Amino acid sequence: MELDELLAEREIYRQLVRFARAMDACDWKAFGTLCTEDIESDFGLGAQTGRDVMVEHMRRYLDVCGPTQHMLGNVLIDVTGDLAHSEAYVADMHLGAGEKNDLTFRTLGIYNDDWKKVDGRWLMCRRIKDNRATIGSMDVFTPG
Repeated sequence: MELDELLAEREIYRQLVRFARAMDACDWKAFGTLCTEDIESDFGLGAQTGRDVMVEHMRRYLDVCGPTQHMLGNVLIDVTGDLAHSEAYVADMHLGAGEKNDLTFRTLGIYNDDWKKVDGRWLMCRRIKDNRATIGSMDVFTPG
């Protein structure tokens, strides 16, 4: 493996972490800088296209629930030139807000992401989440 590939893997890994942290902080400006404008995504509810569409999709859930944490692990990254693919296990926790603070919702899944290098930065251009299991109540995503 060449140094360029190792550096690319490291930067993509850091982008994955930034992505998870942006979701947990509801930092939609930062979130939007991590992916291409025409990103394709599917979080288990159907395919969608566009960064603004994906941000709006995430906001619909994360802006109304309480604290969240998206933990990543078992990350594999394959780089081929200016393109890459990553797979990462995700275990996420969502807590209810307000009168729903006793509710929780968790998922176990795998993020399958495609990346491309744009102007020297690795940006996500496709995210597919394979939800393996859910625990808890989706009511955490409704206003409390």
